[in-house]
Amino acid sequence: MATKRTVEVFSAGCPLCEEAVNLVRQMACPSCSVTVHRMQDHETRERAREIGIRSLPAVAVNGTLASCCTAGGVDEPGLKAAGVGKPL
Repeated sequence: MATKRTVEVFSAGCPLCEEAVNLVRQMACPSCSVTVHRMQDHETRERAREIGIRSLPAVAVNGTLASCCTAGGVDEPGLKAAGVGKPL
C-alpha cells in the first residue's frame, strides 16, 4: 500500500496556474506528496503527454489526470473526487 498520494500540478507559470498550485497546496493533507511541474522543462512536457494533458493548469493524482482537468479547469470538487486532501 502506498504511503503517499502523488499529486502533480502542471503549470505554465501564469496567474491561473498559480491559483491552481495554491489551491492544491491548501487542500493537500499529510498523505499528499505535491510536485509542481513547470512546462518550460522538456521532461515535464513529456510527462504531460503521457498523462494526456491538453490544457493548463492541470493536476494528476497517482498518474491519472483529475476529472476536473478534462472538463474545464482545476476546481475543489474535482480535486476532492481525485483524493486530494483525503488521508490514506
